[in-house]
Amino acid sequence: MTFAATRSDLALLEREPARPVAHGTRAISPPQARPEPAPSPLLRLAGVTLEYRTPERVVRATHRIDLDVYEADRFVLLGPSGCGKSTLLKAAAGFIRPVEGEIALDGVPVREPGPDRIVVFQEFDQLPPWKTVAQNVAFPLRATRLLSRREAGERARHYIDKVGLSRFADSYPHQLSGGMKQRVAIARALAMQPKVLMMDEPFAALDALTRRRMQEELLNLWDEARFTLLFVTHSIEEALVVGNRVALLSPHPGRVRGEFNSHAFDLGSLGSREFQSAVQGLHARLFETDPASAPAAA
Repeated sequence: MTFAATRSDLALLEREPARPVAHGTRAISPPQARPEPAPSPLLRLAGVTLEYRTPERVVRATHRIDLDVYEADRFVLLGPSGCGKSTLLKAAAGFIRPVEGEIALDGVPVREPGPDRIVVFQEFDQLPPWKTVAQNVAFPLRATRLLSRREAGERARHYIDKVGLSRFADSYPHQLSGGMKQRVAIARALAMQPKVLMMDEPFAALDALTRRRMQEELLNLWDEARFTLLFVTHSIEEALVVGNRVALLSPHPGRVRGEFNSHAFDLGSLGSREFQSAVQGLHARLFETDPASAPAAA
């Protein structure tokens, strides 16, 4: 294989390498910079197999999943219905134990749910209807005894403002639209300041315009706070827009078919040729029948 060298490349090649400097009878080599250690993953899934039982049999949801999620990642699990992506998220949250492999957060095995992993689901009825918006957001802060009543109220108001619902802080869930309820759920999750925010198809039940607006608001929140996000979707377009890394899961049982970098895309990329090409490539990869014949993931 040959490579075409540019003029700057050639100039670098032509520079005389540094020589040891004579000092008396000893030669002193120039100091070598120590390479920075590679960052450790915040969330690691190593060989994770998940199963669940039906009245008839035991069903394998995922098979030996290996994934590393780093701090401030927007990591998306993308796959068709039934590939185990939501089950995988619930396992990372601590609700399901693997039958094989291990899940670790900051190097500590995940055995149960905890306030360092907060999940936002797609259902609109996840808010207690007898509590106002402010009370809903403050409730987990008080229930986990992380903050005093005053501190919890202040933090709740802060995140309610971040999701644009300050005027509705004293409203009840039945007075809110579906998109507004999801904003409350996101504010409640962010107020806990978890190590990983987990979202299980949170915008799937919204209309197209509201879904796009919610995606934009989520990305704006991430730009400001740089939280770590684990996001589940079956929409290729949403995966490319929301994530900076996308893990593609095969149909049932879920296996990692490939991992893709999507940091080059945002909501402004939707109509571009590059974006549409990426969508088509992921679609082909998603439904191919022979994973071994597929090209290497980007």
